[in-house]
Amino acid sequence: MTEATSLGPKDAMTATPDDLFARLDELGIAHTTQWHEAVFTVDQSTQVKAMMPGGHTKNLFLKDKDDNIVLIAAEAHSQLKLNQLHRLIGTKRLSFGSPELMQEILGVTPGSVTAFALMNDTEGRVRFLVDAALMEHEPVNFHPLTNTGTTAVSREDFEKFVRATGHGFEVIDFTKLLTDAD
Repeated sequence: MTEATSLGPKDAMTATPDDLFARLDELGIAHTTQWHEAVFTVDQSTQVKAMMPGGHTKNLFLKDKDDNIVLIAAEAHSQLKLNQLHRLIGTKRLSFGSPELMQEILGVTPGSVTAFALMNDTEGRVRFLVDAALMEHEPVNFHPLTNTGTTAVSREDFEKFVRATGHGFEVIDFTKLLTDAD
């Protein structure tokens, strides 16, 4: 299958925020969403964090040279040493995945990366990792497939959602990267 072929049907099947909310409702997951101006960085989301309690995230879409794809949902202020992350999670060195690959697999664009986009990865190509520091918060907050909103769900329901997409839910302590020798 060529790349162009794989992009065509995927675009037609990409979920919208309304699709996400319908899926959350179907799973019996309580959720609240705050709509706001587009935010692209943790720093830009300061006002959103002030309005919404709980853990806020930064989400990283990564791949290694063997084309293993990893999505990380990290607590917004966690420090991740990307040059050492591969040792902790057992992959080859990781780099950021291209916007085209992100769109193909997760159906979102840079700035809108979110764990909720796992619902678009129907082939199960993504390995999903969750920051242990994020799981200390209640609730947890993610973009609802667009960076113009933030949706809160409980930690328990977040795991329920991820597992319902067919993905694993690996909780990783990224502070180990800070204490290991460079």
